[in-house]
Amino acid sequence: MENKSYNQLVVAQFKKNKLALYAFRVLLSFFVIAIFADFLANDKPLLCSYQDSITSPVVKEYFVKLGVTEWQKDFLNAEWKELDYDFAIWPPVPFLPSNIDFTSRYASPGKNGHYLGTDQLGRDVLSGIIHGFRTALLIGFVATSISCFIGIILGALAGYYGGTVDIIIQRLIELMLTFPTFFLILTIIAFYPGGGIWIIMVVVGLTSWTGIARYTRGEFLKTRNQDYVSASIALGNSEFRTIFRHILPNSIAPVLVAVAFGVASAILTESGLSFLGLGAANSFTWGAILAVARGATYAWWLALFPGLAIFICVTVYNLVGEGLRDALDPRLKQ
Repeated sequence: MENKSYNQLVVAQFKKNKLALYAFRVLLSFFVIAIFADFLANDKPLLCSYQDSITSPVVKEYFVKLGVTEWQKDFLNAEWKELDYDFAIWPPVPFLPSNIDFTSRYASPGKNGHYLGTDQLGRDVLSGIIHGFRTALLIGFVATSISCFIGIILGALAGYYGGTVDIIIQRLIELMLTFPTFFLILTIIAFYPGGGIWIIMVVVGLTSWTGIARYTRGEFLKTRNQDYVSASIALGNSEFRTIFRHILPNSIAPVLVAVAFGVASAILTESGLSFLGLGAANSFTWGAILAVARGATYAWWLALFPGLAIFICVTVYNLVGEGLRDALDPRLKQ
């Protein structure tokens, strides 16, 4: 019988969980949508021939923003759909979320070329959902990265040193847990109105590290007396190297479960903030689309489609997290 490493056993066990595996594939498709959002929903042609010159306005826009090149005169502030092209290949959704069309206000799904309808300004809902994937995943991962950085460091110190250090960090965790996280975030953001998407990511990250710290602490308490740790200390390695080079890599796996749930929680928190009108200004988010539905209850599509996007995204992350939790069962090590 072939001897498999623990990591190979974890991967094999995760693949046996069909629901988690399908969720992981859906999650990968979300990343594809987020990366290629500009190619899926845009008011510029993917490829066109204009005045005997073939160009890709969608691609060129990236270089314009980087300052590498400039738009030619006819393309400056152009109404892209009104230009006289020799030919043009358009994205599947030929609208940006910021495009305003007062002639299509509250258009129902399928009307005037808007597959999922429009909002009160005539902005395309499907385009907003597609670009919302980019915002949701960005917020989820940046916020979770911040919480991971804080939680892993504090958890590692608490678990490795124990004693007074552990007591202080434990009291800090308990103090953070006494505050309702969402209301704490609301309070902080109230002091930074108009701070944009980055302030939301930072605030969510700074208020959601406690779970990761507790996971990390628990793993360090279990592994700090292992033989390889004693060997590292006997070899004269510094405490920093022992903690982050030897113990942490062997303790990080269960933390990944908390990370998966943390990303889902960050996405849900941002959606809630945007729904309440406290989200990032000038950013395309699912919660912001939902907020419009409050004043137009008859426009059911404004609540249904972004609501489904939030539900599916959060559910997928939770299923992946549960799959990781089951696959990382300590009994696999036996």
